[in-house]
Amino acid sequence: MQFPAFNEEGDLPEGVYRARLADVLKRFSAGTAKRRAVAARLTSIYNLVEATGKLERMVIFGSFITAKPEPNDVDIVLIMRDDFNLSNCDEEAGKLFDHREAQLEFGASIFWIRPSMLILESVAQFVKHWQLK
Repeated sequence: MQFPAFNEEGDLPEGVYRARLADVLKRFSAGTAKRRAVAARLTSIYNLVEATGKLERMVIFGSFITAKPEPNDVDIVLIMRDDFNLSNCDEEAGKLFDHREAQLEFGASIFWIRPSMLILESVAQFVKHWQLK
């Protein structure tokens, strides 16, 4: 996937960009040691959550997907399948689903939902909302 250029504020233009993790890493992990470190954390998180077999979609937002040379962390929303059961996760993967634990262990701000948890909006509406700062 080809991402558009950053705007004058250093952000991607408003929109939802569907991409594979490899494309995200190619675009956003280059430049500084901090960017590479955050990208490595993102890769670890993806591998853990993908291993559950229940990941529907991963939404990445925040300073990592900007022109900021030193992003603080990576911000993520995990959209898990409705049949995802946290009690079936191993201990390491389970840390991803506790916001505080994820911040401490992985240096990531992680939120998660199941589509059935969305009462007033669809997954598409939910993701569209998260594209804005």
